[in-house]
Amino acid sequence: MGPDRIGNAAATVAPRTSGRSWRALRHRNYRLYFWGQSVSLLGSWTQQVALGWLVYRLTDSAALLGTVAFLAQAPQLVVAPFAGIVIDRVERKRLMLLVQLMMLIQASFLAVSTFSGAISPLQILIASALLGVLNSFDAPLRHALAAPLIADPDDLPNAIALNSLIFNTARFIGPPVAGAVLAMTSEAACFALNAVSFLAVVAALLCIRIPHHQAVAVPFGAAMREGAQFVRSKLPVRKLLMQVALLNFLAASYVPLMPVFARDVFHGGPDTLGMLLGSAGAGALCASLHLVMRRSVRGLTGVIAGGNLLAALALIGFALSDTLWLGAGMLFLLGFGIITGNASSNTVLQTILPDVLRGRVLALYTAANLGAAAVGSLLAGIVADHAGAETTEVAAGLTLLLASLHFRLKLEFLRMHLRPIYAALGIRHPGVPGGNAGAATRKSCNR
Repeated sequence: MGPDRIGNAAATVAPRTSGRSWRALRHRNYRLYFWGQSVSLLGSWTQQVALGWLVYRLTDSAALLGTVAFLAQAPQLVVAPFAGIVIDRVERKRLMLLVQLMMLIQASFLAVSTFSGAISPLQILIASALLGVLNSFDAPLRHALAAPLIADPDDLPNAIALNSLIFNTARFIGPPVAGAVLAMTSEAACFALNAVSFLAVVAALLCIRIPHHQAVAVPFGAAMREGAQFVRSKLPVRKLLMQVALLNFLAASYVPLMPVFARDVFHGGPDTLGMLLGSAGAGALCASLHLVMRRSVRGLTGVIAGGNLLAALALIGFALSDTLWLGAGMLFLLGFGIITGNASSNTVLQTILPDVLRGRVLALYTAANLGAAAVGSLLAGIVADHAGAETTEVAAGLTLLLASLHFRLKLEFLRMHLRPIYAALGIRHPGVPGGNAGAATRKSCNR
């Protein structure tokens, strides 16, 4: 890999913090990005909750809930591979600014249309599809920008974990905030809050100073083939992407059905919806905190297997819950399991990826994550209209349980292929003298 993986070694770095869990925040560039994204992601989660409530209030259709969720994420499956090539070919910071401004416009349109009473299901579908295309660039960009913001390679794994932390902090806080805003005002206020939140990340990006990365010079078609060939030839990359796709296709199908559970199963309103989604967010936040405190990428494959199994059992438990508090508890465990599987897979992938392919492979990770969740959401909405939300989620949970057990049985095979990669990168277990995760990045930068 080239030295651009880490960025400018002369970037401004504050004295090393005493807490290892927050060490990436000593880098000025990453610190600005961290706080900007924190505000923006909070607004995004507020809009997501409000949009689901608006759709169900207008139509009473679980299928349309699934369709809206599908359109907001499905473009990942088609656009993300092309977006990954674009990310590797252009200036990433400039592209990120453009995407954030476009998302600000999308949120403003929803706010104005809803406030004026002119919003319709068709407009919601179009706005969701546009958001899906923008998300195809936004999600892999957020992952790819982490590396050049960190001047010390030892701190890169921590930055990856902190990215997950801020996303899931917003996931924890956003739904209750949305529920409170919905109860006091309307969906339009949530959309307006999201539009304003994008100004924070735009301001942070304008203040960040990072060097230009080494752009991919090969033709577009050749770049796509190069990325696909890399995934096919690297068994750990291929297996991790497959398990991420299965986890999100099955487990994330509960999200668009939350208005159904909140209103029809638990007989509540917007506050109940916020509480349920907030419970899942709390579990996701705890999972992120747990991963932030880890010292090494070693052992994460076992963590992934455990997260998948926990998500399967919690999804079944939630679908069978007969009280709100039991359902909220199951959602806490479900959020913990999903993020444990996703964030751990992302950390392993970013550890072993060459920077020249970073945008393309992380775009495929985004497709496996959000794209698979979109297809699962669409299918869950259709099935729920005919079989009921509870039956739909029990079936998804049982299928995920079988997939989780299969992944666990094949775990040693995956580890056999990862060990030589870790060894070549100089990554040892934390207990081994001289071993640390940062050695991986140092060695890769000298290649």
